[in-house]
Amino acid sequence: MKKLGLLYINLFLISLGVMAQGGQFPSQVWHKGQIQLNSGTVYQGMVKYDLENNLVQLQNQGIETFSSSNVQQFEIFDEQYGGIRTFYTLPFPLTGDYETPVFFEILTEGEDAILLCREQIVIDNRGMGYGPMAMNPLWGPQMGGAYKLAFNFYFIKDGRIYKYSQKKKELLDILGDRADEVDLFMRKNRLSHDKRGDLLRITAYYNQIK
Repeated sequence: MKKLGLLYINLFLISLGVMAQGGQFPSQVWHKGQIQLNSGTVYQGMVKYDLENNLVQLQNQGIETFSSSNVQQFEIFDEQYGGIRTFYTLPFPLTGDYETPVFFEILTEGEDAILLCREQIVIDNRGMGYGPMAMNPLWGPQMGGAYKLAFNFYFIKDGRIYKYSQKKKELLDILGDRADEVDLFMRKNRLSHDKRGDLLRITAYYNQIK
């Protein structure tokens, strides 16, 4: 696997359970961005992504659609939430054992561990109360609505992609060679094992101490 670059933290944080303005989520609108094909060709224009079907569209004197099998990476500037978001195509078996080219968003990137995610829009059947998540400044306030953004997280470690089921024991197993230090860091900073912003900090800390 190609080295994806130096350590950085993408501070783009989406409010869980909050609809975008106008009732649209990030994947439903056009963003300024660029697409780099496997051939090395780079296109710039307005970009719209579809992670469910692993497609990305370019609007520039017409609309072109590219599949993940033809795209090396793409990036967008998300004006609503602020920040550049970067997506890479990596081989992964989403269903079964057969690997296919899949779009992953890179959240934190380092020499020893890389945190990835794939977002999806899901129906929210829960009551939208004022629990801890509603007051979490890393996510913003909750609002009522039938749909919300949910995230599936993945780690790249030792050249392999692991799907993370958002259980603390599994997180400590993945970061096993520094599990005690990571656990202490989480407890001291009151970090959760299943929140996007907290996972960014945990992964960055792991890479730092490695």
